[in-house]
Amino acid sequence: MKIELEREEDGRWIAEVPDLPGVMVYGQSHEDASAKVKVLALRVLADRLEHGEPVPELSPLFAEAA
Repeated sequence: MKIELEREEDGRWIAEVPDLPGVMVYGQSHEDASAKVKVLALRVLADRLEHGEPVPELSPLFAEAA
C-alpha cells in the first residue's frame, strides 16, 4: 500500500494511505509519521476484515502458500 508523506510548514510530517480514506496521521519526523500511519492502516484493515467489509488488494502484503 502506498504511503504519502509531506512536511508541513510548522515542521511536522503528515502521512496518509490514499487507499484507506481517513488513514492520516501527524508525526514529529518522517520516520515517526511513517510508523504511525502503518499502525493505523493495519488497525483499519483488521477492523474491516473482522466485519466483512471490503479491503484493498493485499497480495503484496500477504501471499498464501499452495
